Parts: sequence; structure tokens; C-alpha cells
Amino acid sequence: MESNQANLSATGSAFENGPTAVQPSVEGIVTSGGVDTATEHQPPADGQQPGNSGPEWVDLFVREMSNASDMDDARARASRALEALTKSILEGAGAEAAQSLHQENMMLKEQMTAVLSQNAVLKRAVAIQHERQKEFDERSHEVQGLKQLVLQYQEQLRTLEINNYALQMHLKQAQQSSSMPGRYNPDVF
Repeated sequence: MESNQANLSATGSAFENGPTAVQPSVEGIVTSGGVDTATEHQPPADGQQPGNSGPEWVDLFVREMSNASDMDDARARASRALEALTKSILEGAGAEAAQSLHQENMMLKEQMTAVLSQNAVLKRAVAIQHERQKEFDERSHEVQGLKQLVLQYQEQLRTLEINNYALQMHLKQAQQSSSMPGRYNPDVF
């Protein structure tokens, strides 16, 4: 109680004398041989920060506030605890983001592998289809050539049939005219 009053009187006199430079907050006033000395705030006594669970952080805040000797000390302890909580949250978020990014990267690699495999299959299918198309085009060209030949042969066949018919008619006429007795063509034996 005496040290708290001494602490209050020390801060009270500072305000009475006018604005002063900001002084570090003190954890308490320790008297040694009549001389008052101030100790600066230190991190939590155990030096360990709680994990990610809420109850551990609540316990830390309660412990820090219960160890505070005055309002300035409580503010300083709360500030440090909040900084530690913020740092822990950021580290956790960074680790989660890195893990999420790693998982997404692995998933994208798997997808890329699948896409590359499908791409190779499609390329092979396109090459096969191209070869088939070339063969089809060559055969189509060959068929067109054969159709032209068939048309030419059909035309020749018609011409030959007409010539054959004409020759048969001539032969028939010649046979009928030669059927007359005594009139043989002198050139024919």
C-alpha cells in the first residue's frame, strides 16, 4: 500500500509541475535503504506465449492484470499481451495461408499434369485423324480419277458399239447384195 501511494504521489507531483516527458511505466517502486528505484515492465514472467486457444489467452490476460501494480502497469501489460496476441494471430494466419497456398499449388500441379496428359492424347488423336484425312483425300482423288476413266471407257464402249452396229449393218447389206447369183466382187476371192 505504501509503495502504491508513493507511486501515486510521484506521478501526482509530475502533473503538478506541468507537462513532462513521457516516462516509462513502472512495475512497482522498490525501496532499498530509503532510496526508491523503479523497474521497467518485463514480458510475462513465464516467458511463454499461449497457443492458439482462446482460454490460454484469457488466462494470460487475467494473470497479467492480476500482477499489475497500478493502472499504468495494467495498461502496459495489456498492451504487451495484445501485441503478443496480434503477433500470434498473424503468424497463425501466415502459416494457414502458406498451407492453403501449398495445397492449392499441389492441386494445380495435379490438374496441370492431368491437362498435359489429356493434351498429349488429343495431339496423338489429331495426328491420327490427320493421317486418316490424308489417306481419305488421296483415295478420293484416286476415285475421281477412276470415275473419269470409267466415263471415258463408257464413251469408247458406246462409240465401239455404234461402230459395231454400223459394221453389222454394212455386212448385212453386203451379204444381201452379194446373194444375187453371178455378181461377185472381183476383189473378193
